[in-house]
Amino acid sequence: MPVWLREYSWRQTGSTVYLSLLLRGLRVSPANIFCTDQYLKVSIPPFLFEAFLYAPIDDTNSTAKIEDGIIFFTLYKKEVAMWDSLTLANASKEKLQYLRQNAVLKAQKKAKEETEARKITKQEHKNYALEATMKLEEEERKRIENLKEKERQRVTKELELWKKQQKETEEQNVVQKEGELHQEVQQFNEKKKGKMNKSRIPNEETSKTRLKPTKGHGSHSMFSENLKEEQLPAPRSAATIKTKFTSRVFPTPLRESRVAEEEEWLHKQAEARRTVSADLSELEDLKEEEKNPDWLKDKGNKMFATGNYLAAVNAYNLAIRLNNKLPLLYLNRAACHLKLRNLHKTIEDSSKALELLTPPVPDNKSARVKAYVRRGTAFCQLELYTEGLQDYEAALKIDPENEAIEKDAEKIRCLIQGTQDS
Repeated sequence: MPVWLREYSWRQTGSTVYLSLLLRGLRVSPANIFCTDQYLKVSIPPFLFEAFLYAPIDDTNSTAKIEDGIIFFTLYKKEVAMWDSLTLANASKEKLQYLRQNAVLKAQKKAKEETEARKITKQEHKNYALEATMKLEEEERKRIENLKEKERQRVTKELELWKKQQKETEEQNVVQKEGELHQEVQQFNEKKKGKMNKSRIPNEETSKTRLKPTKGHGSHSMFSENLKEEQLPAPRSAATIKTKFTSRVFPTPLRESRVAEEEEWLHKQAEARRTVSADLSELEDLKEEEKNPDWLKDKGNKMFATGNYLAAVNAYNLAIRLNNKLPLLYLNRAACHLKLRNLHKTIEDSSKALELLTPPVPDNKSARVKAYVRRGTAFCQLELYTEGLQDYEAALKIDPENEAIEKDAEKIRCLIQGTQDS
């Protein structure tokens, strides 16, 4: 049986009700107070205060203040009026029970609406942040394109100026060659005219007759034709070169390759590209490009390059939710976690990437080396040097000529040796 709290006092104005509830030595928190538009309850087991208000109030703006064992309620009326009493008088049990149930249902409905509103607001904030990021990226892309366009215009202008200078130089060369040719023709005519003057006969008519061919078109025409023959180059000979291309996908020679494993790797990658995770109804409000794992991977890479590792992790997280079969997503997210000092997550993502990077073929050699190095680095930062050395040695087996990995592995060996000696 509850113990009813009946020590209270109240006063009112046309728009407000002031209620003071006395609590003797009881500790009260906001969780002990329940209020709707026409129902007020304070429950501190086994003590209970319950009031079915005379008229509806604005429960959203009404307040309760806890001070020195007294709760001060300030209740704002929905309609300006003077109440005859604080609670309903002469109400039946059935009506009170109905009001109590109705108050609970209203509170549940209000809580559900507030939860939905918070979800919507949170999603709107996420969308706004994503749109703002994409807007910044678009502005940066436009800025780079403008710089490229300006550079292209500058280079085009310089090229046109160079072409103009070349054309002027060629025209000057042509004019110079024509002048030289004209001088040679004049010299040739003068020499021929001198020879003919020496062999001239006193008879003017005969001499004129003999001189006509030298002054005519025939002599000059033959000379011009000879010059033209000397200037024209011989025609080029035509030929056809046939080339053959290999159908190999991997760069390794056929004698060194493992055809079955390489084909298995290609088939596995093709299947992974076609894989899309199901049951992502909460992502329906995303844009079409935001549902593309490759687009999200590129976005994460750009964020990582700018040092925004948290944003990069968010991009990789969404990409993995869309497609959890791509090893590079886990490998890139491991790099972000390593920068953020999330070492255990780095180990998990690197291990998952190594699981997906099978079978080992030359095409995934670089990715496997990175996965072993990142996991080994995380182990070493956790002071698990033995496990870290094992990963570095595994990376060296894949890429034995990598001097940087060899140096890091030697440092780890020295640390392990120093630990054992101490």
